[in-house]
Amino acid sequence: MRLKTFYAKNMTEAMQQVRNTLGEDAIIIATRNEQGGKSVRVTAAIEQVDDHLPDPYPEDYEPVSRRKKPSRDNLDHYLQYDEEEDAEGNLTEHLTDVMLRHVVPNDVMDNILATATMTGLANSESALAAALDHLYGFNPLPLKSRKALMFVGSPGVGKTLMVAKMATKAVLEGLKVAVITTDTVRAGGVEQLQAFTKILKIPLQKAKTESDLRNALADSSRYDLILIDTAGTNPHDPDDMARIAKLAGAGSIEPVLAMTAGMDAEEAAEVASSFALLGTQRMAATRLDVARRMGGLLAAAQKGGLSFCDVSFSPKVTDGLSDTDASLLTGFLIHPDQTLKSFARKDTETNTKRQSAGS
Repeated sequence: MRLKTFYAKNMTEAMQQVRNTLGEDAIIIATRNEQGGKSVRVTAAIEQVDDHLPDPYPEDYEPVSRRKKPSRDNLDHYLQYDEEEDAEGNLTEHLTDVMLRHVVPNDVMDNILATATMTGLANSESALAAALDHLYGFNPLPLKSRKALMFVGSPGVGKTLMVAKMATKAVLEGLKVAVITTDTVRAGGVEQLQAFTKILKIPLQKAKTESDLRNALADSSRYDLILIDTAGTNPHDPDDMARIAKLAGAGSIEPVLAMTAGMDAEEAAEVASSFALLGTQRMAATRLDVARRMGGLLAAAQKGGLSFCDVSFSPKVTDGLSDTDASLLTGFLIHPDQTLKSFARKDTETNTKRQSAGS
């Protein structure tokens, strides 16, 4: 079995590429929106009829282990094949249980299970990590950026806390950070962020309008990192989305979607698709410490064509922010409590080192 990934503007073009390259016998393994729905990625597979024949596309494929059923005349080989079949069944059964526990939508689950099975890995955790790495993007937020990072999302998802966490992380690395808030209407919005920036001794600017934000960006151009907090946006309200779109267009800005874990999968997918229209390409997951259902995050990333970036797993500003990769996401899916304990231990060690360095 060989896998190949195709990129195209739409599904019709992608399917044509599949047929032209692999032929009519190709099987579609997974599909995914890219760049906020502006393009698609399709992964297809094809069986090699004869392993002795040369591969016509040796550099185009990603190899996946392939098993042949041994002859029944050889009992030892047959039993070995039987064991392999059992192992594959156990893998699928275990990962299906994981997906169901996290209320992963059927189409998302089918993509993950099919890809995990075709990795040829017997260990379910390794197979799931490989599948997630293949199907999803992982692109951590930079601590130095020529573009300002604007955190957007529905009300109450933790945008202000993410801004404070990012600012703290950058300041501890010795970088110059500026923070701008456009959340000037909500009661206590400015005061909450101001409490954080005062402790960090970094400037906080307020911007009510697109023009105000443009001026604030110009004043902060010399900083290593510019972070923008926004008011909660209703993704189903065209006027509200138009407002945040204008702010995102005020300068060199990258909107980053803050998405809370534990959200209903269908709702999360719709929210992600709405914010992807702003040009959002990354999603920061929040509240992983209080959620035990990750199906919404998987659905949001797939439907919105978004890459996972950072995750927040603690309400404390000084900890609970980490880059995301396939292994980390696998940990939260298979053994969340153990993964959270591991983070808590690392945070304790990090804070102890900081206190020792400070003294």
